[in-house]
Amino acid sequence: MDADAVSGGRPSTEAVNGAEEAAAKPATIYDVARAAGVSHQTVSRFLKGYQGIRPQTREKVVKALAELKYQPNLTARSLKSGRPHRLAALTHEIDQVGPSRIVQGASVAARQAGYLLDIVTLDMSDADAIEEAVGLVAQLDVAGILALASNDAMTEAFEQTDFRVPSHLAVEEDDARTGHRTELSAVGFPSLIAYLAGLGHRSFLHVAGPPAWSSSRNRARAYERSLAERDLTSIGTVHGDWSAKSGYDAIMSLDDLQATAVIASNDQMALGVMLALKERGLRIPEDVSVTGVDDIPEAAYFSPPLTTLRVDFTAHGRTVVHELLSLIDQTPPKRRAPALQSELIIRASTAQAVRQGG
Repeated sequence: MDADAVSGGRPSTEAVNGAEEAAAKPATIYDVARAAGVSHQTVSRFLKGYQGIRPQTREKVVKALAELKYQPNLTARSLKSGRPHRLAALTHEIDQVGPSRIVQGASVAARQAGYLLDIVTLDMSDADAIEEAVGLVAQLDVAGILALASNDAMTEAFEQTDFRVPSHLAVEEDDARTGHRTELSAVGFPSLIAYLAGLGHRSFLHVAGPPAWSSSRNRARAYERSLAERDLTSIGTVHGDWSAKSGYDAIMSLDDLQATAVIASNDQMALGVMLALKERGLRIPEDVSVTGVDDIPEAAYFSPPLTTLRVDFTAHGRTVVHELLSLIDQTPPKRRAPALQSELIIRASTAQAVRQGG
């Protein structure tokens, strides 16, 4: 009599254990390839960040990776390649939308390429912060370092640091120095100004970010350039620090608001702008239209919902990781999309100009 007959037709203990072991066994790229209906070479290229995979194929691989809960064997990879499969990201201002989303995109791209991304945040108020952070990163035994700089002080500090492993300085370059504008500057701001001009707005106020940030300078220049191209008037630029409070203070500091449209350099400052305008007895958008930049999740729920330029920071994060991996692998960098792609999102904070600005 066989074992199944003895157990009343139930699987044997050995069969159950074998099934459990098979279920617990981590998925391989061959398992992913079978589930996706593609070759294992295709899965391997995807995990290494190769961009030339057809969208339909890429979608199948992503779905199979998720369903099988695929996790790369970093230990085996490290032993095989002779190098660690960890990257480090040095960053600051992690509470700001741009830097935080760039880190998110970088983390996903690193994981898809088979790396773990260790995130080290720096305290810019501490003069020894960078030296301590570099020392910490050195202890992590990483294959490469992503230096995410937002302001001039961080950029200068990273440029003077010897990281001793492949490193990539990821910073929004000042377009006045390089001559290469980001997509946000070349397309985003002109489309925003064109939209407002189409509503009859002729006088504008810009609430800009801190002058020490290259992104703030780029946006301020894009604002001025876009107005000049349409022979529109700027009554001035007031600088904030990216916070809602600074946007509020910027509007409250003005003796008279002659503009019919206020363009804030980010959505948080736009929020403060809107509160200050209301406290000064102005209606949005009937008296003044307000716009922002970034399209934070809360922007759609401002009162009224905010018209803004949506910026794809996560895509930028993926790009800078691929550039770092090219340095590590000593391969030519892949063709990259224009930096900081943007999209105009129109909501209820903008409307036809009904009063004449000064």
